[in-house]
Amino acid sequence: MSRNRNEREKRVTNLEAWIPKTRLGKMIQAGKITSIEDVFLSGIKISESQIVDSLLPDLQEEVINVNLVQKQTDAGEKSRFKAIVAVGNRDGYIGLGSGKASQVRNAIEKAAVNARLNIIPVKRGCGSWECGCGKPHSVPFEVEGKCGGVRVIIVPGPRGLGLVSSEVAKVILGLAGVKDLWMRSFGSTRTVPSYACAIFDGLKKTYNLITVTDWVK
Repeated sequence: MSRNRNEREKRVTNLEAWIPKTRLGKMIQAGKITSIEDVFLSGIKISESQIVDSLLPDLQEEVINVNLVQKQTDAGEKSRFKAIVAVGNRDGYIGLGSGKASQVRNAIEKAAVNARLNIIPVKRGCGSWECGCGKPHSVPFEVEGKCGGVRVIIVPGPRGLGLVSSEVAKVILGLAGVKDLWMRSFGSTRTVPSYACAIFDGLKKTYNLITVTDWVK
């Protein structure tokens, strides 16, 4: 609890000292854009992490994986830490990013910033034929995600089923606000970065298909 409070206080301090450098940041600070939905509708790329913090103040962070990586240079081997961090508001928005640094804390901070820049909306619904409640507790249809040698299939589940998946997938899906589904995975799922990226790719594809609900809107 204290860690989350410290992160929230640090985020507020950064926002107070934030001087926007991009056109989108200046529009947000001027009050012309007041929601994250307007940002995605405008089609403008998010280039500052403070934009996400200001529009999604209840954003949460979770460290997915931290690994020691080595790089061969002229002076010998150079060791650094690589962190994978997921951010989300548990209500339809998820981001995944990576960062490298000589210290673990710096790598996590870089990954958190990168995850904010990669944030995406997730379309939720009730795509299971066993349920039909119409509430946004699962995904609206079956989607497939790929990354490297990993492939995942996300299948809608009935209400009350829970997340039938691995612990890594539960963290990412929970941050996205998805509560009930089945997941099938193929390939080298022990490679956590590729596995997490495949899940993120599958959630990104939930907006590739227009449903009947979107026609009504």
